[in-house]
Amino acid sequence: MSEVLTIRGLTKRFGGLVAVNGVDLRVEEKETVGIIGPNGSGKTTLFNLITGLFQPTAGQIVFMDRDVTSARPEQRVAAGMVRTFQLVSVFNSLRVWENLVLCVTRFDAAHSSIWKFMTSPATGGTIRDDCYGVLRLVGLEDKAGTMTSELSYGDKRLLEIAIALSLKPKLLLLDEPLSGLSDVEVVDILNLLRRIKRDVTIIIIEHKVSMIVDFVDRLCVMNEGRFVSEGEPSEVLRDPAVQKCYWGKEGTRGC
Repeated sequence: MSEVLTIRGLTKRFGGLVAVNGVDLRVEEKETVGIIGPNGSGKTTLFNLITGLFQPTAGQIVFMDRDVTSARPEQRVAAGMVRTFQLVSVFNSLRVWENLVLCVTRFDAAHSSIWKFMTSPATGGTIRDDCYGVLRLVGLEDKAGTMTSELSYGDKRLLEIAIALSLKPKLLLLDEPLSGLSDVEVVDILNLLRRIKRDVTIIIIEHKVSMIVDFVDRLCVMNEGRFVSEGEPSEVLRDPAVQKCYWGKEGTRGC
């Protein structure tokens, strides 16, 4: 297996606050890695560094054997690094299928210039077929023509993941994809993620730890900007250092 992502000494300071402190991480092709930790431990800041929304104070990010430490977010997306957000990020003023078309054409070689992007038909070639194929995968094909504003929160989360998948990611970063969902919606999202994990490398941040223990291959626990434990999920959750960072003292119960 080759490494998809390599992070060395990644650090982010905001004035006197060190949000991410010398993090090292290696993610292999087709591996699924979970990142957990208390609120404020630096998980989302780490995602923002990986995806280019923040520039690091120090450290290096290598994606698909290319140093992307200084690359812009859209350059990382074009290279195959795609993410979702804690709060669902979709276009409520568009129809469901139009959300996918807008994103696909933005990074399609045939629409590489602003002129082509603005003037080429969105339904031409294979674009529409590709978009509907992704909607079938996530179970939203029957709602393709629905205004996004009319979707339930769970369906908007599915649409956000569909948008990410339509970009054919080599690395998919999911920031709390189960947040705000009902028990039924959580099951739907997890079933979808299990279907796609064999085809794409995934890093997932999640507070509902029990929901992802059987889903991830490796679990990393973050606290105060550092990884305090990393490895096989069940072993990590028994680590006294992990129990201490969650409950303030060593204990015997799992996260």
